[in-house]
Amino acid sequence: MKKRRRILSFPVLLLLAVVLAVAVGIMGVRIRFPVYHLEYVRAHAGDIDPSWIMAVIMAESSFRPRAQSPQGAQGLMQLMPATAQWLAGLAGLADFAPEDVWRPEVNIALGSFYLNRLLDMFDGDMRLALAAYNAGQGNVRNWLNDPAVSADGRTLDTIPFPETYHYINRVFFNQRVYAVLLRWR
Repeated sequence: MKKRRRILSFPVLLLLAVVLAVAVGIMGVRIRFPVYHLEYVRAHAGDIDPSWIMAVIMAESSFRPRAQSPQGAQGLMQLMPATAQWLAGLAGLADFAPEDVWRPEVNIALGSFYLNRLLDMFDGDMRLALAAYNAGQGNVRNWLNDPAVSADGRTLDTIPFPETYHYINRVFFNQRVYAVLLRWR
């Protein structure tokens, strides 16, 4: 007697296809949005949800610790050398040396400290803090004082620098992804 091979039913095949698609999708998200240095991020996030720090790192350097911008910003959170030196003094890192900016723990500590400081400076408005992180505090203060850019002097109706506008959108998108990814870690 010949044995019949069993063929999977359409609902079972559909379920397997969905499970495979979800698994591949999750794997793709984890490849596109790595979760490196989470211990440093959590240790130095301060009052900021770690997903925001991860989002900034992703936008700034895509988690490349040796990243350097054409303008000279360095490391994971892309700190300018003078800014890193200034932040190290404010944060009480007495033994800070300029090459320390390349160390992930130090770069994350200083970048997180700075983002927390900007968030305090701009009354908890993450959009303004990110604008200042990207374009500088002076530019954001000038924009807030310009009625063509800020009708109320507290929020921005528009962002004059296209790079900063796109940066903020990228960080907000990254943060939503990292909020989900970090939920299970």
